[in-house]
Amino acid sequence: MTDHDHDNPHDQHEHWKHHGVQVIKGDRLDPNTAQTPGMFRQAAINHARVGAQKIWAGTVSIQPNAKTGVHHHGELESVIYVVRGKARMRWGERLEFVAEAGPGDFIYVPPFVPHQEINASPDEPLECVLVRSDNEAVVVNITDVDPVERPEEVYWIDPIHKQPD
Repeated sequence: MTDHDHDNPHDQHEHWKHHGVQVIKGDRLDPNTAQTPGMFRQAAINHARVGAQKIWAGTVSIQPNAKTGVHHHGELESVIYVVRGKARMRWGERLEFVAEAGPGDFIYVPPFVPHQEINASPDEPLECVLVRSDNEAVVVNITDVDPVERPEEVYWIDPIHKQPD
């Protein structure tokens, strides 16, 4: 279908009917996506499923007290939205930095940053929504990291949120 085919209102109506808004039910997510040990990712939005050109979205769950393998996502930017549970993020060459997030919080992971997700709860699964800046799930798992024992805690500080004492 070419662009000028949309000059006909009927053609545009039919195109949007089949290629407009799509609802992906939560029980229809696709586990056939790149995985990292310790977490379970499922794709909702990607090129193969809905024709997405510039984003990938899905879910991740991490069992209580579990931590993932260290990984990064290449050139992609990632956003993690915590739905349920308590996320502890570690990042850096030796995982020397740490921050925590809870339900309703957003986490931004820049390109190429080595990181590890940890479920900081002993009895509740960590459930998150993931969004990435490309239509495929790029995951580079890193196995030769020598983590520091006690990471440096990094607080989210801006004009509204002051560092705790």
